[in-house]
Amino acid sequence: MADAIQARIEEQVKKNKIILYMKGTPSFPMCGFSAATIQVLDSYNVAYESVNVLDDPAIRDGVKRYSNWPTVPQLYINGEFVGGCDIVREMHAKGELEPLIRAAQG
Repeated sequence: MADAIQARIEEQVKKNKIILYMKGTPSFPMCGFSAATIQVLDSYNVAYESVNVLDDPAIRDGVKRYSNWPTVPQLYINGEFVGGCDIVREMHAKGELEPLIRAAQG
């Protein structure tokens, strides 16, 4: 079961250039950290996928194992784990996130 979940997460991460594992949805985030991460992503006006971890406890636990990161939200760009809310906001503030996002669109 755990292997199947890891394979499913890997497929999602590889298939989507930008994917956010979050609590809730972009239009209705269910925690402040997810809302703040959505705000940063939306500021770039780019398309991205999201997965509501509240819908599936196996994904919620599995994504933490997949990234070896203890919290959600988790942002992946071009198959690479970028980080959680604090890292995303910090990279955004320093201008480090935009080049990754633009490269994912190309």
